[in-house]
This record gives sequence, C-alpha cells and structure tokens, in this order.
Amino acid sequence: MATVVALVSQKGGVGKSTLSRALAREAAAGGLRVKVADLDTQQGTSVDWHRVRLSVGLEPVVSVEAFATAAQALAAADGFDLLVIDGPARTSQATLEIAKAASIVVQPTGASLDDLRPAVREFHALVKAGVPAQRLAFALNRIGTEGEEAAARAYLEEAGYAVLSGCLFERPAYRQAQNEGRAVTETRYVGLNAKADALLQSLIDRIGE
Repeated sequence: MATVVALVSQKGGVGKSTLSRALAREAAAGGLRVKVADLDTQQGTSVDWHRVRLSVGLEPVVSVEAFATAAQALAAADGFDLLVIDGPARTSQATLEIAKAASIVVQPTGASLDDLRPAVREFHALVKAGVPAQRLAFALNRIGTEGEEAAARAYLEEAGYAVLSGCLFERPAYRQAQNEGRAVTETRYVGLNAKADALLQSLIDRIGE
C-alpha cells in the first residue's frame, strides 16, 4: 500500500506542483516507486512538466498522470511506494477526500496575510471535518527574506499548525529549473539546491513519523 502525501491549497499559484514534483524527484532518486497524481485537469501543470522532463531525458524518471477525481488517483496507488497528490487549484470536496486518505497533508503558502489567513482557514475547515491536525503541515514558498520567513512561521504556529523546516525563497533559478523539466532541487546553483533539499527533507521526515 502506497504512502499518500497530498499537496492542497485554497488558491492557485502557491507552490503545490513545485513541491509535488520535487518530492517525487527526491523519492525516486532514493529508489522509491513514485507516482504523481495531477488533479488539476484544466492546467495539468505537473503533467506538462513531466512531458518536458521526458523529452530532455532527465533521470530519475518520475511517473505523472492526470486524474479527474481523488478516488481515481487513490485507486492508481497500487504498485507504488509513494503517491503524491497534486490537488485541485481551489478548495473543493475533493480536497477533503484527499486529506482524509493522506498520511500527511501539506499546504504551501506565501508570507503575505492575503495568503496566510485563507490558508489557516482551510486547515481549520479540514480539522472541523475530521482530519487530525497532526497530519497537517504548512510549507513556506516564494519567500522574500529570512525575516519574512520567521514572521510567517510564527503566524502559522500560533494558529496551531506545524510548519516544515526551511522554505523556498523567491528566486528566478527555481522557475528556470522547472521550465526545463527539473525540480527545485536540480537548479544550477548549489546553495539554492541545498535550501530546497532542506525543505524536502523536512517533509520526508514528517512522512516517516
């Protein structure tokens, strides 16, 4: 039975696909059989990235497939060690279905209050619907400065939720890497890769708990 990790959000563009792809890449590099289930059938961001990755022959190969429903994605988990669900671009009933089935639910968020407030409300709604708070964690993405990271982390922890160690700073190199079919751990810059690795390792550690 595959371990299920769900990336969800209450809005688009916060980094679900970025983290889904990076987690899948790192897990595959570690020898795990991984599938990314892309539930955003309109945008298909992870599917498009997979196509580019295959076209340029990057290793390791990561399996990515689009699914219309959470149930279809979960049914495809057989034969894999890890199922990474790249959730819909907006909150939906599927979000709750995914959250209830996942070992850990990660919600990426930026540092502005416009991002943080609705993100906290989203997790509050999942807890109210019966998802244990200890299975929920935030990941900080598109962060400007270390001070901004610290303030966002404090806000989320004050709301009662875990925040993964590390963060992804707003850097063009991360976007460029993904444009080339790479993950954010595969940029041309050792320092940026190390920062991305730290965030991904924190997530992997949470999965193993």
